[in-house]
Amino acid sequence: MKTYTSLDLIQKDLKSGSLTCIQLVDQYLTNIQSKKHLNALVEVYGHEARAKAIAIDEKIKSGTSGKLAGMVVTLKDVLCHENHHLKAGSKILEGFESQFTGTAVQRLIDADAIIIGRNNCDEFAMGSSNENSAFGNVLNDIDNERVPGGSSGGSAVAVQADMCLVSLGSDTGGSVRQPAAFCGIIGLKPTYSRVSRHGLIAYGSSFDCIGIFAKGMADVALVLETISGADEFDGTVSKFPVANYVKGLNGNQQNLKVAYITETLEAEGLDPEIKQNIEYQIATLKAAGHSVEPVKFPLLDYVLPTYYILTTAEASSNLSRYDGVKFGYRSPNADSLESMYKKSRTEGFGKEVKKRIMLGTFVLSASYYDAYYNKAQKVRRLIREDSKKILSEYDFIITPTTPTTAFKFGEHDSDPLAMYLADLFTVQASVAGLPAISVPLGKDNQGLPIGIQVIANDFEEEKLLAFSNYLMKLN
Repeated sequence: MKTYTSLDLIQKDLKSGSLTCIQLVDQYLTNIQSKKHLNALVEVYGHEARAKAIAIDEKIKSGTSGKLAGMVVTLKDVLCHENHHLKAGSKILEGFESQFTGTAVQRLIDADAIIIGRNNCDEFAMGSSNENSAFGNVLNDIDNERVPGGSSGGSAVAVQADMCLVSLGSDTGGSVRQPAAFCGIIGLKPTYSRVSRHGLIAYGSSFDCIGIFAKGMADVALVLETISGADEFDGTVSKFPVANYVKGLNGNQQNLKVAYITETLEAEGLDPEIKQNIEYQIATLKAAGHSVEPVKFPLLDYVLPTYYILTTAEASSNLSRYDGVKFGYRSPNADSLESMYKKSRTEGFGKEVKKRIMLGTFVLSASYYDAYYNKAQKVRRLIREDSKKILSEYDFIITPTTPTTAFKFGEHDSDPLAMYLADLFTVQASVAGLPAISVPLGKDNQGLPIGIQVIANDFEEEKLLAFSNYLMKLN
């Protein structure tokens, strides 16, 4: 069977009768098995996916199938799927099964998507390399000695290695866009509140977004269109109308005004080949008749510290519920109630999660609350205002997605700051709550993918997807 890169191609073959959903699922299951060493999935729903495929084949015959019929999807291990295990890459949720299905996942199922498995990820979505999972590292399919990015590394690799067509991840500070860049695929983070967070395990509640991985822009657009919109289970979700994102992909792309942030191209840690590719893209856009201009963003140096102060604070609060009492891991070594709390959390959480909980508890403590947390909230407001000011004058902001291409496992073990700097360019959109996407932009001289990030204004996903689609064709 041939390899499919878009739902449109799958549905054409399903309609012609040259393909069935059961054949498609079997092909993905074969790929999953043959690439098991990548460790992209922690659980495969083989029997369930095949049963769903047979049911959808019957629906196709009767003309009652949904718009996502033939779309095979994997879910990051932070998304609730009723009666399926949910562990967030952590020992602390040992044995836990979700009691309900999250809104985004349910909307995919209702449209006849087939969920084939659960993806490995950094523990509680905290990491930039997928080296923090309790279930081991995820390997990049291009070079198994290199990281796939994080925290949604398993989701990115599942799409990269043809284990599914589309995957849902989560993006708090770049956890969809950064692995998409490292794996050479598309990764979208929508506007904060565009997609319901109901059923997404919380890391940083005012940052967390459900994001989408795919190889084709039409599939990203279709999935976003399906999962977006108001939800009675999430009081923070927006009621802003959901556009026809697929139809909008062919929107007018003439005389656009694009900004690029000077500081990102002058950043000390930026790989020269990535800089060269971004500059080439700028020249290509100018040659195509668009206005592409440099802009200053002096707050860039404050984006990363602001992000880590606020997200660790929110994480310390969100993760307090994992105490060994109601669900998940409970230490067998406890001899009192207090020691049960301490030992369960000490043994159940990994090193990175414990580090961020302690940092967050520190910045929320009475002595330091004003100096760190309150100040970071004020800086966050300035970052959002300055970003939106640029977007009031330009259609888009473009930056490198990452400072480097995929690095080797263990490369940043002795320098946690270097690891955090992997999110240097993605956190701006997260802090500001703006929609952003990473699309492939060629490869470096080692054959490693490079990504370009595009940022748009609030709820302008239709414009963002159309321009990103145009960029991919331009290359």
